[in-house]
Amino acid sequence: MARKSLLKTTAMSIALLGLASPVLAQSLCGGAGTGGQWIGGDEASSDISTTDTYREQMALVLGGNDYVALFSLSQATDVRLEAAGRGSGDPLIDLLAADGSLILSDDDSGGNAASRAETSLEAGTYCMAMRSYDGGPMTAFVRIGRQEHEPLTDGINTQGDPGISGSCAEAVPIGPLGSTVNGSATDTPYWSFTLDEPTAISITAVNESADPVITLYDAAENYITENDDFDGLNSRIDRTEPLAAGTYCINVTALSDETLPITLSVSAYDPAAALIAIYDRGEAAPPLDGTVPVTDLGLLGTRVRQDVNASSRTSWFTVDVDSSSLLMIEAIGNSNSDPVLVVYDDLGREIGQNDDYGGSLDSLIAARVQPGTYIIGVRKYDDGVGLIRLLVERYVPAQ
Repeated sequence: MARKSLLKTTAMSIALLGLASPVLAQSLCGGAGTGGQWIGGDEASSDISTTDTYREQMALVLGGNDYVALFSLSQATDVRLEAAGRGSGDPLIDLLAADGSLILSDDDSGGNAASRAETSLEAGTYCMAMRSYDGGPMTAFVRIGRQEHEPLTDGINTQGDPGISGSCAEAVPIGPLGSTVNGSATDTPYWSFTLDEPTAISITAVNESADPVITLYDAAENYITENDDFDGLNSRIDRTEPLAAGTYCINVTALSDETLPITLSVSAYDPAAALIAIYDRGEAAPPLDGTVPVTDLGLLGTRVRQDVNASSRTSWFTVDVDSSSLLMIEAIGNSNSDPVLVVYDDLGREIGQNDDYGGSLDSLIAARVQPGTYIIGVRKYDDGVGLIRLLVERYVPAQ
């Protein structure tokens, strides 16, 4: 990454932070935007469609919370979103629509642990949420601009990888939408598929031991988008805006082991399935309407314990609190499981998340809360099934 660009913009970033003010009394992006910062300092200066250059802020993330940058588009625009951590910081980014639905996520596509995503968006207001991969404190630069603006990060494989033999002209056809193929990045670095009509699509590459990266090109080998580490170390591209009819090429690389087989699939984008997948990963709170199974643990007195036959799919629970309290929530794997824990309020605002607390694989969240319903998600970090003990304790102020 060209670090000089970070130095050049440091002064501007700090100045923008001085001007930026939290968004109050609003429920942007399904509540995720409450307390967020307009990337340009105010709403009028955050219309990326009309800005003369990118907008950037320096963000501090503490306690496993998200930093949320808000921006708007007055017309359909091709945008680039980036986050680059300082030092060893490893940011992850989510792009949310005004209604709170997830448009895309990225980790590491900027290269050197930075995040980067390029996509086409319609006019509207959007939230870019950034958090630390390991849940620890982090300082990072956040940049949002049009695709012709200067990038913050180098990206990966934006022009293809000259070290890999073959090209899109020699790509192996995958088959019709819904097809799944297997092959290593060494044996089959390029695959192709054809759309008979404009179609929104999803592409997945699965094998965490290989750590796949997928890059999408059109028939002329023009770069469209890429992804690394969407779901753990697996990769996924969701193109919610239909791609034009024609032939497309996918370049598959592996960051860990290029000889391991990678399962690649291309299918029509399913918004309902994509939403369920978000709940399964714990990236958003499920609705309490029966769409997703949620176990009600009832009104919390002082302590409740629940054993969870956990998998990599998040199991959900609710507790009710009737007065201002301190909640201590633990997920204990007893060295047999590696739990990941997340807590939301009933509006879907994240209260906290944690993995690997206190030098162990167990998780812990402490949060001051007001009366209401709280949604707790717990899952295993890795695949397989294992027992996790969930403990929720409530402490009240001394009288």
